[in-house]
Amino acid sequence: MTTQPRIPTTVWALGFVSLLMDVSSELVHSLLPVFLVTALGASAFVVGLIEGAAEATALIVRVFSGVLSDYWGRRKPLAVLGYGLGALSKPLFALATGAGLVLAARLIDRVGKGIRGAPRDALVADVTPPAVRGAAFGLRQALDTVGAFLGPLLAMGLMLLWANDFRAVFGVAIVPGVLAVALLVFGVQEPEKDRSAHPVIPIQRAQLHRLPAAYWQVVGIGALFMLARFSEAFLVLRAQQGGLPVAFAPLVLIGMNAIYALAAYPFGRLSDRMSHSRLLVLGLATLIGADLCLAYSDTWGWVWAGISLWGLHLGITQGLLATMVADTAPADLRGTGYGFFNLVSGLALLVASVLAGLLWDRLGAPATFLAGSAIAALAILTVLACPAAARRAVARR
Repeated sequence: MTTQPRIPTTVWALGFVSLLMDVSSELVHSLLPVFLVTALGASAFVVGLIEGAAEATALIVRVFSGVLSDYWGRRKPLAVLGYGLGALSKPLFALATGAGLVLAARLIDRVGKGIRGAPRDALVADVTPPAVRGAAFGLRQALDTVGAFLGPLLAMGLMLLWANDFRAVFGVAIVPGVLAVALLVFGVQEPEKDRSAHPVIPIQRAQLHRLPAAYWQVVGIGALFMLARFSEAFLVLRAQQGGLPVAFAPLVLIGMNAIYALAAYPFGRLSDRMSHSRLLVLGLATLIGADLCLAYSDTWGWVWAGISLWGLHLGITQGLLATMVADTAPADLRGTGYGFFNLVSGLALLVASVLAGLLWDRLGAPATFLAGSAIAALAILTVLACPAAARRAVARR
């Protein structure tokens, strides 16, 4: 009787690195729009400009960091650089006296996020046996998401304790950021690479041709997911329509991320035992349920049901998609594979959020969520028509 391999210690360490950095980042990001408008006198246009520039920067960097990690044959140094930039940005928010320094800090933070994402995910895939790869990605995602709801929760508590002192709260964010980098440096070991192998340039045509059709199917499915799953900011707006006070807006993301964190690891383990296409369909069906609840009514019961289902669908699908990239991309091109996947998915999310905003302004909130459910239904049909990635996952066992 064979025993199930254990999730490597490196994956646990990377998960806690993500947790600490998310606590640090969300301490700032959950308060930053209000800080810009109320403390620095910025307009809503400036807030949107800063956020758009920051996210666009992260998208561009993601591809190059993944390609570089494959060319170099090492993941950890790039991850350290990325997390280090994230930690370096936090004091700048506390020192900012105008929107210009906030923009600089956000760009540094997003460059760091773009640098670390693909090498970190590739490192998880490198050190994890295929039989528990889904569980490993689910665990890392769960720990990351714990940080995503602890950060806003801590921000709310400190703002109440310190009478809305934004700069003091931003100063606290420095501590978990530094701890994340220290844990990565001293607690994560990268496997030795074959030094006799000659480095290749991953973005050469001959190398890109090695990415199989199943991989590009995963990229396409991920893009459809993002088109159906626009920014969580619209969940906050829907909750406010239902009467949620502005001061408690972070509770929306706290509740959603709590469910996300609870679901990510169990469904990650489940993905190691069942068809990936079935889990994708389940996740999309859950997203449709969330959209229908949010479209039907803005009363608290329906809104919180929609938010809960939204968090559940994230727990079902996000670690699964990362696992599918690892399963379908060649081992020496995993960084590149994650880079292209993140770029395409991120661009789709930006498009989806813009379209969602236009529908919201012109036709109302229900139209936004009904459109999301229609795209999710289209994604289900696409998954059923493109099963190559699921066949690959079954074949590896």
